[in-house]
Amino acid sequence: MHLNAWEQQRGHVLLIAGDVAVRRRTVQLAPSANLAALAMVPASALLDSGLPSDTVCLDGARDPNTVLTRLRTAAATPGPLLVYLSGRLTVDRRGRRLHLALAGTTAASVRYTSLPWEWLGSELRARPAGMTTVLLDLAADKEAWPLLQEYGSLPASPSVEVYGVICPPAFAPAAGAAVSGYTRHWIDQLRRGPGRPGNVQLHALAVSAAALPPGTVVLPTARELGMRTGPQQEPRHPRQSHPSEPPQPPQHPVPGSVPASPSAPIAGPDPETGGPVPVSGGDPRPYIHALATAGRHVEAARLAQAWEEYVLQACGYASSEATGWGEIRADLARMAGDFPLATRLWIGAGQARLARQGAGAPEVHAAAAGALYCWGQVRDRALALDSGPGLVALLGALPLADPRHLLLAEQRLQALRTADRPRALHG
Repeated sequence: MHLNAWEQQRGHVLLIAGDVAVRRRTVQLAPSANLAALAMVPASALLDSGLPSDTVCLDGARDPNTVLTRLRTAAATPGPLLVYLSGRLTVDRRGRRLHLALAGTTAASVRYTSLPWEWLGSELRARPAGMTTVLLDLAADKEAWPLLQEYGSLPASPSVEVYGVICPPAFAPAAGAAVSGYTRHWIDQLRRGPGRPGNVQLHALAVSAAALPPGTVVLPTARELGMRTGPQQEPRHPRQSHPSEPPQPPQHPVPGSVPASPSAPIAGPDPETGGPVPVSGGDPRPYIHALATAGRHVEAARLAQAWEEYVLQACGYASSEATGWGEIRADLARMAGDFPLATRLWIGAGQARLARQGAGAPEVHAAAAGALYCWGQVRDRALALDSGPGLVALLGALPLADPRHLLLAEQRLQALRTADRPRALHG
């Protein structure tokens, strides 16, 4: 008998680091650090496959034709393929086309020194559906951002699953963050369980935990998520055997918010089309995120709070599951522009993680960074004064990469107290 077709195939991982994203002399995104971190993850975990596989890292490439050659080789792979791209998204001003800036790309040399985004789609278009994943961790520059807003997404082949984030041109990264939060949390989720969650779950968890700046474009969009045909089926290619399935969120739903069957997919109305949004494994987080990105913040917040309440009862107030849902609610509040609530939730999450994981844990610093950012957006003096002491206490308990963050928080809190004192004396 002939060997099974799968036994003759190989998988392929192509990791591409473009140009660093810098804004006002501050490094927003360091693609090389992202690439180095992702290259440490076994290809079998990245591909969700036990097939033999090849990994190619392109860091510091300056010639778009070199990248194109590697891309074509990857696209010709008969087995599963993952293409990861990190770097600066820019635009050809003359042709108004999006490009991935490569090392040394300048505004005047975009057409000759960067990778046209359409090349990615054209090279992957002929691949079989369900065999290709594109993972993105990008920052758009000020030239590309308006065009990206006009598109609403990034052009991609229908046969390709695209997951990732594109940060706006003006954002401040978390203190001391060498690896982008989205990439780091994607890696963290891969390493957590004895088994591997699906890509939708990995994406939702990474987005929820990454404390993304306001305005970040998250892919897939709500509309693209709604176009998914249904819950993920059995793996589309051979995978490594695992002793057990990865831990899932509690599957006992809160009445009136999610389906009654623990194994049933959550299929709510798509925020834009009205059609179903199927999510595999009974995990509500991708659907909640789809609601929030479509502007249905009240519905997203209510559903997240309902799940948090159940987790508190099922797992306890000090559980990591409860803290995780608190962080999800914090990011939902940030997306909705409710910065006072987001600040309080991030402080609570940071305090809980500090008690459980210690001051050196990256998740503690991520929560503190989220709280600090959101507190800076609170304009109401009384509300800022209310949450300021908790934030200062949290920052004071951490070995900060930049001590100025604590100093600035203390100075603002003191200014708030001084401004509030006359009103208290004459009250």
